[in-house]
Amino acid sequence: MSDRIKVNLNQDGVDRRGFLKCMAWAGTGAIWTVTGGVLSSKAFGQTTHADIASGGFSFVQISDSHIGFNKEANKDVTATLQEAIGKINALQNTPDFLIHTGDLSHLSKPSEFDTLDQVLRSCKTGQSFFVPGEHDMLADNGQQYLERYGKNTKGAGWYSFDHKGVHFIALVNVVDLKAGGLGTLGADQLNWLQKDLAGLSSSTPIVLVAHIPLWTVYPDWGWGTDDGAKALSYVKPFGSVTVLNGHIHQIMQKVEGNVSFHTAMSTAFPQPKPGTAASPGPMRVPADQLRHVLGITHVNYIAGNHTLAVVDSTLAMESAQEASLQRVADSNTIKIDNFSFTPKSLTVKTGTTVTWVNHDDIPHNVVSTEKKFSSPVLDTDQNFSFTFREPGSYPYYCKIHPMMTGTIVVQKDSSATT
Repeated sequence: MSDRIKVNLNQDGVDRRGFLKCMAWAGTGAIWTVTGGVLSSKAFGQTTHADIASGGFSFVQISDSHIGFNKEANKDVTATLQEAIGKINALQNTPDFLIHTGDLSHLSKPSEFDTLDQVLRSCKTGQSFFVPGEHDMLADNGQQYLERYGKNTKGAGWYSFDHKGVHFIALVNVVDLKAGGLGTLGADQLNWLQKDLAGLSSSTPIVLVAHIPLWTVYPDWGWGTDDGAKALSYVKPFGSVTVLNGHIHQIMQKVEGNVSFHTAMSTAFPQPKPGTAASPGPMRVPADQLRHVLGITHVNYIAGNHTLAVVDSTLAMESAQEASLQRVADSNTIKIDNFSFTPKSLTVKTGTTVTWVNHDDIPHNVVSTEKKFSSPVLDTDQNFSFTFREPGSYPYYCKIHPMMTGTIVVQKDSSATT
């Protein structure tokens, strides 16, 4: 993956030439773990009971279900949404709640919202939270959406809530869109946001969710929020900020200081990478590839981790592939590929030697956040090993690409001779 932005030449980290270099197209189910107030992630399905028991929790983000769409790109979007819910229900640890980041429906029809509600009722997460997409506001200026999903919200549907020490803020940037312009929050919502944050400690973890990305992804296609920079300026004092968006139907990640950005895949259809087509919109892929470009994001909060990264797997991931991931963990080998560590979290006994192997086509390294170990720069196919002799949790990251993180949990080997 040499196609990555290496230098932040402007304040949003992306220019027209470099934009494609930070796209990732594998996608279902990053497990985000919130630890010590900071979200990090694991491969889908890899969260452990220990993660949750350590004071963390998890939640799931899905986006752009477009219920009612039935064109060639995906003639049965209800079925793919059901598959995504099935993936969620199969998780070993049930997430605390679900957040849908917009475009629940395709044409704001009551029957479309009814179908979405019916599918979501089968989700084991229980409580659900929503923000609207532009497709949810097509009828009656969004009144139908607000009646169903916007009770007890402010203005056009914005609100905030707290969960186990994390402050969540749901923003609306799909109202009063201007010709040729980007998403917009508006003065009223920005004033509310500033007041909402005013009473919080800077150590409070913040999660912002909205439909259109709050940062400028690709203005030619309206992929950005005109006053998003103003909103982001309000969260700069906070030590951990995560921004979750939808709208562009593909994974894109960026880290700027203490702010981490992640856009989610759609459960309905993909859109083209910016600059590769005349315009955005439903993109047809071969039928056997569709589930490789649809997905969800599973976010886990685990106390004690201090970086953010996203590792995605797809709806196409079958049990054989999942078993393969487990075999990697069983062999005490961690694979470095596609800007991620797999498995994201590995539990071993004292005295175990863990080996990291770089299968990526650019160099990475492995550095303990607590300065317990540090590898040299690993080029393609090079490896690094370290023997863990003391029990404990050993978070680490790639110092070259700090959005890449992982954790080794070392348990005392009770069978060892003392």
